[in-house]
Amino acid sequence: MKHYTIHEFSKLIGRTTQTLRNWDKSGKLKPHHTGANGYRYYSNEQLKQVLNISDDKNRKVIGYCRVYSNKQKDDLERQVESMQTYLIGGGERFEIITDIGSGINYNKKGLKQLIQKITNNEVKKIVVLYKDRLLRFGFELVEYIAYLNNCEIEIIDSTEKTEQQELVEDLVQIITVFSCRLQGKRAKKAREMVKELIEEDD
Repeated sequence: MKHYTIHEFSKLIGRTTQTLRNWDKSGKLKPHHTGANGYRYYSNEQLKQVLNISDDKNRKVIGYCRVYSNKQKDDLERQVESMQTYLIGGGERFEIITDIGSGINYNKKGLKQLIQKITNNEVKKIVVLYKDRLLRFGFELVEYIAYLNNCEIEIIDSTEKTEQQELVEDLVQIITVFSCRLQGKRAKKAREMVKELIEEDD
C-alpha cells in the first residue's frame, strides 16, 4: 500500500502541512502511522476520504498509441491492435487514445485528452508500447502528473537503448520538426541531414 509524507499529502489535497498537523491534534484526521523518525504518513484510503475520490472501479486503463505522421497510419493500426490484445488480456475496462504527431509536440489532441482524463481522476493506469510513444522529451513531467493523481504508467517494452541510439533519434526528431518549417535549399539540406543520421545509426 502506498503512503504519502505529510508534504506529499498536503499538496495532493491542497492544504498546508500545518493544517494537517492541526487536524492530527484535534482528531479530525490522524495519520495512518508515524514512522520511527517521527514523520507522519498518510494512506491512499485517507486520500480518497479527504478528496471524496470514487473507487478504482470507476476508473479505467488508457492505452496510448502514437505515430509521427499520417504516412504511418498502418503502423498506428498495428499499434492499436497490439494494445487491444494486451489490454483485453488484463481483464480491466480500457480505452485507447491515438495521436499523430511528433514526440516533442505537446499540443497533440490525444495527449491533451489523456492529461485531462488523468487530472479528472478517470485513469488508474496508462499503458504505452514504448516510453517515447508518450513523449520523447518531457516523459517525467507526465509521469509526475500521473503520480499526483494516483495513476500508474506501464511501459510494455522497456528495452534499454544505447546512448548513441537515443541521441540519434532525438536529433532526427528535432531536425525533422524544424525542417518542416523551412523551404527550398535549407529544407533539402535538413532532410539530407536526417537521412545521413539514420544511415549512420543503421
